[in-house]
Amino acid sequence: MRRAQPRSSSRRRIQRLLSAARPKRAAGARIEAVSRQFLGLPYSSTLIGSAQQPEVFVAALDTFDCVTYIETVLALARASNASQFSEFLRHLRYDHGRVAWEKRNHYMTHWIRNNTRNGTVRRIAARVPSRRKARLLNIVPGLPASSVRFECVPKQAIKRLAPHLETGDVIFFASTRKHLDVFHCGLLIRDGEHFRMRHASRSRKSVVEQDLDEFLKDNRMAGVIVVRPTGDRTR
Repeated sequence: MRRAQPRSSSRRRIQRLLSAARPKRAAGARIEAVSRQFLGLPYSSTLIGSAQQPEVFVAALDTFDCVTYIETVLALARASNASQFSEFLRHLRYDHGRVAWEKRNHYMTHWIRNNTRNGTVRRIAARVPSRRKARLLNIVPGLPASSVRFECVPKQAIKRLAPHLETGDVIFFASTRKHLDVFHCGLLIRDGEHFRMRHASRSRKSVVEQDLDEFLKDNRMAGVIVVRPTGDRTR
């Protein structure tokens, strides 16, 4: 089968974005450098595919939703060239990198599970209070229902998690709804003891940098899940 190719991407633009991260050795520093380039770009969903419509591998660089923003940034932060970017993005978005609607990581607990298995991210080891949640995921039309269990750090315990967090960590916000695991995600930027979050915000209609405490205050949630991208360079 012919491998799908990304749409709405420019190899020259990708190379410019890669150049912003190339001098950085630490994965978090590369994520910070890349994610900054997209601030202010508009919010929209660009993915193509459904239970009735064939999946198309889309690699947009000019508009994002919260998931495509983190996927694009992580892929660029890991890649050395445009071909690698496409490959990394495909494996971030799809189970085993297979471009098919049913293989897309529609739910973020599946995204975390599959990208932990392939070594792209890892859970943070921190002894902080957590809560176990059970959800029956069934909000995606045409996708079979899936039962999941996951642990998240409750909002009131995030201050105890903070010393373990670094720039470039991916934060997921667990939903209080019975049929949804995660309702939003973003990238953490650490400035001393203070944290900001870069994310594609539907309410603000763009990619923004927002005080993390402000987001926590304004949104109801069951807790947070944080993972750390791998890929530090040794030289």
